[in-house]
Amino acid sequence: METRTTIEFDQGWELIENEITKLKRILEWSPELDGSPKPEFTSEDYMTMHTTVFTMCTQKPPHDYSQQLYDKYREVFEEYISSTVLPSITEKHDEFMLRELVRRWLNHKFMVRWLLRFFHYLDRDFIPRRSLPSLNEVGLTCFRDLVYQEVKANARDAVINLIDKEREGEQIDRALLKNVIDIFVKIGTEQMELYKQDFEAQMLQDSSVYYSRKASNWILVDSCPDYMLKAEECLKRERERVSHYLHISSEQKLVEKVQHELLVINATQLLENEHSGCRALLRDDKMEDLSRMYRLYRKIPKGLDPVSTIFEQHVTAEGTALVQQAKDAASSQAANGAGLQEQVLVRKIIELLDKYNFLSHSLFYNALKVALEKSCRTVTGRSSAELLITFCDNIFKKGGSEKLSVEAIEESLEKVVKLLTYIIDRDLFAEFYRKKLAYRLLFDLGANKDHEKRILTKLKQQFGAQFTSRMERMVTDLTSARENQTIFEEYLRNNTNVNTGIDLNVTVLTSGFWPSYKSFDLSLPLEMVRCVEVFKGFYETRTKHRKLRWIYSLGFCTINGKFESKHIELIVSTSQAAALLLFNNADRLSYSEIMTQLNLNHDDVVRLLHSLSCAKYKILTKEPNTRTVSATDNFEFNYKFTDRMKRIKIPPPTVDERRRVIEEVNNDRRYTIDAAIVRIMKSHKVLGHQQLVMECVEQLGRMFKPDIKTIKKRIEDLITRDYLERDKENPNIFRYLA
Repeated sequence: METRTTIEFDQGWELIENEITKLKRILEWSPELDGSPKPEFTSEDYMTMHTTVFTMCTQKPPHDYSQQLYDKYREVFEEYISSTVLPSITEKHDEFMLRELVRRWLNHKFMVRWLLRFFHYLDRDFIPRRSLPSLNEVGLTCFRDLVYQEVKANARDAVINLIDKEREGEQIDRALLKNVIDIFVKIGTEQMELYKQDFEAQMLQDSSVYYSRKASNWILVDSCPDYMLKAEECLKRERERVSHYLHISSEQKLVEKVQHELLVINATQLLENEHSGCRALLRDDKMEDLSRMYRLYRKIPKGLDPVSTIFEQHVTAEGTALVQQAKDAASSQAANGAGLQEQVLVRKIIELLDKYNFLSHSLFYNALKVALEKSCRTVTGRSSAELLITFCDNIFKKGGSEKLSVEAIEESLEKVVKLLTYIIDRDLFAEFYRKKLAYRLLFDLGANKDHEKRILTKLKQQFGAQFTSRMERMVTDLTSARENQTIFEEYLRNNTNVNTGIDLNVTVLTSGFWPSYKSFDLSLPLEMVRCVEVFKGFYETRTKHRKLRWIYSLGFCTINGKFESKHIELIVSTSQAAALLLFNNADRLSYSEIMTQLNLNHDDVVRLLHSLSCAKYKILTKEPNTRTVSATDNFEFNYKFTDRMKRIKIPPPTVDERRRVIEEVNNDRRYTIDAAIVRIMKSHKVLGHQQLVMECVEQLGRMFKPDIKTIKKRIEDLITRDYLERDKENPNIFRYLA
């Protein structure tokens, strides 16, 4: 067998120490100081070192020198650092000290890398068996304990001093700072405790002091826009600093410090500045400066709260002024002018919203909603939903005050949908819109059916299918009704024995899709009764499962008025026609006789007779000749009536549709709130009062803003109807009853 020569420790270490000395010379070599060539390791040197260490670690005891070599490995670093590295750093100052620190850190990593190769066998076998720190850890620990701990304060102060110089506009060596900060990052653990406690904390504190000093000077001499320009530039440069040499984990902390000193502390003084603050910028339409203010404060928690408060006050005032202008202009013009002013008003409001379109935060969205509603209600007493409805109706109906091109109408539709997102009572808009749409469809008042369909599509995309489902069914239902009328006309042609006596057009609608209308049991003249019976007979041949309910308030007739001067065709409502036809058989009728023969209640008769005797076209005369109708009045046909037109339309009896729509919406809201409460409780089973109310408000907010008192009342009502119950121990907790 081959015998291996035993290497004694002193013999082996002498060989190793020679190579380590050579490594030190390589590290210390400088072309400026050394005239000789730079020493280098050969492959033979490396193999000799590796073989020596391997042999000394694999010899049998007592010649296994693994522990001694491990200890010597540490001593090599400690001796070299103490004698050479540390003195070379501490004898220098400021930027020169930083450069030396970086050079020594790079040299140290180079030395660790080479010694790891020489002592590789220790890392592979001895260290894992003894659970000792790895060779790399030992090298890092030596530098941390002997160099870093000694110079960290001076290094930190030097780095911060250079950062402050750069803030003042001086050029600095950013690469140097990055290398120094890398030492702070890598000298500790993965959590970077040393970077945070030895560098970052002091750097952040210094930044606060620096920007506090700057803010104190700027706030005294600069206007709000100039101050914000500087603040924005500072924040931009701090982020650049992080990207160039600070660690990325410091960015948010550093930015928050700068924001606090420049924007938060001086927020009140900055925003309330009489000559250049937020109000002044809004007043003077300084959009660029407002955008900058929005960008700066939106990144600060609750930073936009004071801005949005000022914004809401400004928009409320501006909106109120617009509405007041429209109201004043309308009061000085005719009715047609009033409608035109409302159109102008809505367009002005749309322009107002477009102006502040860049404020996309929910605070400003809500502020615009509240301001818009306050403006409209304060001056007109009408909601913004009603104003928008009037605007839409003028666009869509024939003869409206808006004469627009197709492109302009398309743009207006986009604006309407956008404006609707700022309206609180969307359910009120939907119901008013349904009423107006119904009139346009039933009386063929719409200028263009494609526009009607297009806005329904846009509303559906924005607010969901439920918002427009009944409106869309109205459009399709009317198409079916017209087909039904065509079939009825064919039925009359095919059945010559059936005769209506007068031309009849009946629109059969599905009641669930259309708005509700008042129905009354009007006693029709015989001519009309015959028409109704004929149509009933026809409809029964079509279906036996549907019941017809006649809405006379939507019907209209053309009757021939024989006046002394000439015959005039009168276009009147069904009830007006029934009232006028009574005078074919009597020259004079009392109020009570008319009410009895028409089978109407007092209020309906008053409105009906007022439209025929006290309005613009006085088809009837009454005694006494007053502007109001009473139960003691008598009426006669006005044979002396005349008009330059051969065909006139008599306005139908006025009905307060607005009040009725609002009542219907309020009733529907009760059911909607009930459904929301039950839905929430069914999901949670058990829920506190406050949370139930908050979730209910959140769910219903897409359509309307529910009143908290109403929600509480609906909760109590659901308890009495056994949908919910109060917890026996805590009355503020509700339980769902399945």
